[in-house]
Amino acid sequence: MGSRPTTVGGQRVEELLEAASVSVSELTGAVGGFEGDAVSMVRSSIHTAARVFAELDACDAVIDKAAESGADSADRLRAALAAETVAPAAAELASLDAMIEDVRRCDEPRRLLNRLLGRDESDILERTPVARLTAAELPEIPSSYGDGAYADLMAMADREAELAPRLAAAHAERITRVRTHLVAVVRQAVRTGFADAAFTRESVEEAHGAFELWQRCLRERHRSLG
Repeated sequence: MGSRPTTVGGQRVEELLEAASVSVSELTGAVGGFEGDAVSMVRSSIHTAARVFAELDACDAVIDKAAESGADSADRLRAALAAETVAPAAAELASLDAMIEDVRRCDEPRRLLNRLLGRDESDILERTPVARLTAAELPEIPSSYGDGAYADLMAMADREAELAPRLAAAHAERITRVRTHLVAVVRQAVRTGFADAAFTRESVEEAHGAFELWQRCLRERHRSLG
């Protein structure tokens, strides 16, 4: 009676190796060093391969956990921004950075094993353009100088008193817009569990840039309104 073919995930080892665009050296790096040809290596190390597939499951669990924890962190970030508390907001962004770092450590084994299984990550991962926001896109702040100069300080004071409600409204709109944008960028990245490295990197850059812009808006309001 002939020996039964060795399989991994329901596929023959020979079929996996033939279909995979992964080199023997990469596979050796994923499952450990073994002697012999590629097929013998996988057959003789099936228990190690099973452990690596379990590691792939563990990586998926890290991504799922990041999505769950990231959603909670995004809610806390939203609350901190609404309360205009800078330190707690910065702490939530730092927490998200740490989650992302955990996911990044899973990138290489996940990439190798997905290639071995013939899975195209471009089909697995959600790819959505990262929304952008710059200071130039925010509502303008009314000037107390208006269209011309004022002859005396009394006229200037009257102008500033007249503009005060409009100034307050403009600053509030700027702060709200940046805050809303920042939370939206974070939540969009969180939904993917940070699995897409390029998308996550762009999202992080935009989120930190928006956080700096939000703080700038707070400072500008303080200078205008005290």
